[in-house]
Amino acid sequence: MSETKQSWVDSLLVYKDIRMLRILLLGAISGFPWVLIASSLSLWLKEEGLSRSTIGWAGLIFGVYAFNYLWAPIIDRIQIPLLTKKLGHRRGWIVLMQLIILLSLIVWSFINPTQNLALLISVGLIIAIASATQDITVDALRIEQIDANEGKSMAAGAAMAVVGWWTGYKLGGVVALFTAEFFQNMGVADYWQATFLVLSILIILMNIFLMFVHEPIDNNRQNNQKETDQIIINKLGSNNVLTNFIAYISGTIGGPIVSFFKKNGFAIAVGILGFVFLFKIGEAFLGRMSIVFYKEIGFSKGQIAIYSKGLGWITTVVFTLIGGVMAMRAGTVKTMFFAGGLMAVTNLLFALLAWTGKSELLFAIAVIADDITAAFATVAFVAFISLLVDRTYTATQYALLASIGTAGRTTLASSSGALVDWLNGDWGTFFIITTIMVIPSLICLWLIKNKVKIGAK
Repeated sequence: MSETKQSWVDSLLVYKDIRMLRILLLGAISGFPWVLIASSLSLWLKEEGLSRSTIGWAGLIFGVYAFNYLWAPIIDRIQIPLLTKKLGHRRGWIVLMQLIILLSLIVWSFINPTQNLALLISVGLIIAIASATQDITVDALRIEQIDANEGKSMAAGAAMAVVGWWTGYKLGGVVALFTAEFFQNMGVADYWQATFLVLSILIILMNIFLMFVHEPIDNNRQNNQKETDQIIINKLGSNNVLTNFIAYISGTIGGPIVSFFKKNGFAIAVGILGFVFLFKIGEAFLGRMSIVFYKEIGFSKGQIAIYSKGLGWITTVVFTLIGGVMAMRAGTVKTMFFAGGLMAVTNLLFALLAWTGKSELLFAIAVIADDITAAFATVAFVAFISLLVDRTYTATQYALLASIGTAGRTTLASSSGALVDWLNGDWGTFFIITTIMVIPSLICLWLIKNKVKIGAK
């Protein structure tokens, strides 16, 4: 059956591939740390009486996600002693980062935020660095589960990665919020610290399940990297320890970047990077302050858990899978235009909620709309950049593109709390501004839409 005549049912059957289950787990491993440094940390600081601005600026720790491409070349080439031999190149890196996150949670369980805010944020930064490093190798392992010419499977894999990420983030958030509320109701003074110990158990379970994820052995990647090194050595005109070192460093850092611009052409490559940077800025501003907004408008942790986490997870899973099918059939570019329009409408719903006051029905509608939007936007975005990477530099190129996308969402969105304060707590106007933020990315996408060559139809 040709791809153009493939039915929706046939497209959905792509999800039956066992590789999709492995990708689902990898996504959950990637999403869970955001429960710690996003929802849990923000609410912990809020309940300790810290200001919105402080909570917003604490989000600067997310900035490391915008720069993890700087050390992605190391992860593409360096092997972890003992772990690589026992678990494989990619899985060895993941387990090492998981251990760092686990130890950080244990440290958090002994910290008083008001007395040791700097230490608390420092440990949060360590979690963010470990998580960002983990994401590099998780994404590489996810892409390498699927052959480079399997465009539809890549779109399906992107959908499963997103489902997995939101599963780790949403269900992890449900566990975190209900556990914190349980300990609080039990009279435990340091209920968030106790919650982090419970969450550490989930880290251990994820590492156990990771052992069931197959890691393909790709000798071509290492051989191609060595060929690049040899080309640089030949250009240098001699072969000694110094030139070998220069070639290794140059090939490791410069090879992925040169490959990306050579493949796409300079103008298109710059256009791609511009779109990637701008696409989710408005959503990030909304997301960074959303849980603070929910709390201020009068919703309890339990209500936030049910509507924003539990209900939101179900919605995200369903519409991510639908978004994957849409990306397979209509193409990732059209899907991103569709998602951009949804972003604008969703942000307006939050403005309406701010103007009307506490309403569980409107809250549920806004959250569902936001999760539908995130589902379509993320699956198209992940499929888009996954299809652009060169398999010789999988980790580095994907990390570079993902980091540029994260840069706008993290560094700029860290001022979200200050923006709300500047608006004197006018949440409605804040959400209107986030709506306007959607427009520049869609203009950029329009300019490159007919020039980008990707494999998904």
